[in-house]
Order: sequence, then C-alpha cells, then structure tokens
Amino acid sequence: MLRLLSLLLLVIPVQAKPKQLRAGAAKIDITPSVPIWMSGYAARTKPSEGVAHPIYAKALALDDGRQKIVIVTTDLIGLPRAVSDAVAARAAKQYNLDRSHLMLNSSHTHSGPVVRPNLMTMYFLTAEQRQAVDDYALKLTDNLVSVIGAAIGDLAPASLSLAHGSAPFAINRRNREIKPIDHDVPVFAVRAPDGKLRAVLFAYACHNTTLGGDFYQINGDYAGFAQSDLEEMNPGAVALFMLLCGADQNPAPRGKIENARDHGKTLATEVNRLLQGSMKPVQPEFKTAWQSIELSFAPHTREQFEQEQRTGNRFQKQRATEMLRAYDERRPIRSTTYPVQAIRFSKSVTLLALGGEVVVDYALRTKKEFPNTDLIVAGYSNDVMCYIPSKRVLHEGGYEAVDSMIYYGQPGPFSDEVEETIFRSIHTVLGRVGVK
Repeated sequence: MLRLLSLLLLVIPVQAKPKQLRAGAAKIDITPSVPIWMSGYAARTKPSEGVAHPIYAKALALDDGRQKIVIVTTDLIGLPRAVSDAVAARAAKQYNLDRSHLMLNSSHTHSGPVVRPNLMTMYFLTAEQRQAVDDYALKLTDNLVSVIGAAIGDLAPASLSLAHGSAPFAINRRNREIKPIDHDVPVFAVRAPDGKLRAVLFAYACHNTTLGGDFYQINGDYAGFAQSDLEEMNPGAVALFMLLCGADQNPAPRGKIENARDHGKTLATEVNRLLQGSMKPVQPEFKTAWQSIELSFAPHTREQFEQEQRTGNRFQKQRATEMLRAYDERRPIRSTTYPVQAIRFSKSVTLLALGGEVVVDYALRTKKEFPNTDLIVAGYSNDVMCYIPSKRVLHEGGYEAVDSMIYYGQPGPFSDEVEETIFRSIHTVLGRVGVK
C-alpha cells in the first residue's frame, strides 16, 4: 500500500503556488514649458496661450512573477511610430521589456501640443515654431522612458480587479440615426494588500474634442478633468485614462470648458462608483502578442497629385508636395505599417490594442466575434498614423475615410480590404494569447 501511494505521488503533478502580483504606477508632467503649436484643428492660427491644467504621461507596470507588462497613457493627440519605436527600443535596453509587453496609448486631446511627425500637413510653422515642436518631441521621448522606469521601480505586492460601467455623453458624429456607439467604461483597480487603491486604469470610446480650435490653453479635455477628479477622490492613487475605438465618436454637448469639466465629472463619478462596489478579481496569467502588418491604400497616380498641387487648398497642396517628392524618389506611398497587439491579463480578460484612429465598428465586431472573453478594444495605441475606417465607413466616405488623410499626409483612402486585413491580424494575435 505504501509502495502504491509513493508511485501515485510520483505521477500526480504538484501545482505551483500562484506568484503574488506586483504592480507599480507613476506619472510625469509633460506640459510644454513654452508656447507651442497645438494639435488637432486646422483652423488654429497661433501657438498656445497658457495652461488650463497640466497634461501627463502615466505608466502602470504589472508583474505576474513570470513577465512584466507596462501600459503607458498620454494626454496627447497621438504618438507617431517614430516616438513609440524610440521609446520601445530604450525600454527594451534599459528595462528588458519586450515590445509586445509595452503598450502606448494616447487620449487624443485636441488641446495638447503637436507631436511630430503626427498630422504635419495640418500646420504651417515658422522656423522658431518648428524648433519648439522638435524640442518637445525629444524631451517627450525621455519623459516616456523615465515614467516607464519609475513605474517598474514602484513594483510592490498588489491585487488587480475589473468592472464595467457606462457613460452616456459620446455620440456617433457621422450618423446619429444608425448610432453605432460603445458607452462601455472598463475600469481596472490596482490595490495594495491592505485594500488601499494605488492606481485605476479606466477607458472610454470618445474623441477628446469638447473644446474647439478657438481654445488656446493646453489641457487634456474631458479625460484630463476625469483623471484629476479621480485622483482628488482617491488621494495617493494614480488615475490613467485609455482611449478606446472612438474615432467617429464626439462628446455632446461641446464647445465650452464647462462641458469638458462636466464630461470629466460624469466619467470620474461612474469610475468611482465602480471602485466602491463589487469588482471581479483578475488572477494574473499574462500572455502577449504583437504583429506589424501593411495596410494598402487605394491606387493613385502622380498625375492626381500634380492636379491637386495646381488646384487644391493649401493643405492639399502641402500633401501633394510630399506625395510628388515620394514619386520623384521612386518610392510612392502604397501602404502604411500597422501595429496590432494583444495583452491577456488572465484566462478571461484581454486587452486588444490597435493603432490609428479606429472607428467604433472594430470594437463592436471584435466583441461579437470573441464573446467568450472580457475583451477591451483600444485604438490610438502604439502609432497614430491616420484614421482606420471600417468597410462601412470607407464606402460612406466623408472625413474619417477620405478628407482626414490630407492632414495626416497619406496619399488617400485605404483599399477595400482594410477591415478584413486588420481582422486577420486580430484573430492571429488573439489566438497567440489563447483567446478563442
């Protein structure tokens, strides 16, 4: 009998005790120190004039005992690949952080500074103004690397939990009758062993465009107000905002700073309600995946840009000049590189991070195709190179599908295959992290 028991003990695997999650959070002020051209509106005619409230880069580091992941949020229009790649390369060298373990997201505030080369066709800068923008981008890279290191340095035992709420102020700006919207407010809470809130990561799918092009003070729009409100409600905690697929979603009402404060308060109140209630524990078992793909543009010719240069408005002429230069150098732009990233927190919770200004259709379709996991779909992640229309939006045309490409310095609309190309990659990366 003892011999049989001994044999059984040999073949029964010993279950390893789950390692304690460690978490760390940090933030750094990235408010420009000098007047600077603001991003997001072509109608602006001068640099910024003061600061309504500071803007920040924030980082949340999570370590499940096997690997670390870091999520960085920024109160900016978007991080171009030139900045993201530089930050990722330095983070890999300094912190041994694999590219798939680092996510960089932007709130897309239209009241923040220009981040070159994002949207450069939109601006006509003097040499002095261009230098201020260049200097800001260099300092921004240093700041992002620093905040990643600070969050990693803050790692300590913690628990992670998740809840979902709702906020009503986003509307579909293209078609209020069809109304594809996503009012979901996912909220991650990071708590110390004694229950004290250390960080909260919350998200929403809506443009940060409450304030228009006539507003010249630096601020983070509704997302900035929501973060500051939450940090006031929860002293000592870092509040991070992540933008979801809100490319065709606008806040309503809009136009006044009071509107931005109100939307921020609405969002912060809902997040805080969830923090005070019952949240689902997230048992960490991290898996990550990354894929860079190419998205093809619709066919174009040199002749169409020669015509645009002769007859277009000043933005079209500036775009045409860049396209003709590419033709002259025998490298006409036929596609753009596109990042797709998956971070699985646990067997039931996954974050999908998509580049560009992603319309809400992508989130709704992804959730429908992967109904067996708690899936959070973020746009504006790792690179914001242009709008990413669904096939529906592409066929409807309009700003998100066509006109916005002028300001992003892209040759024109995408080909018809854009949505299916991205969804093949979505299925690939989600499959790699075990989501079915």
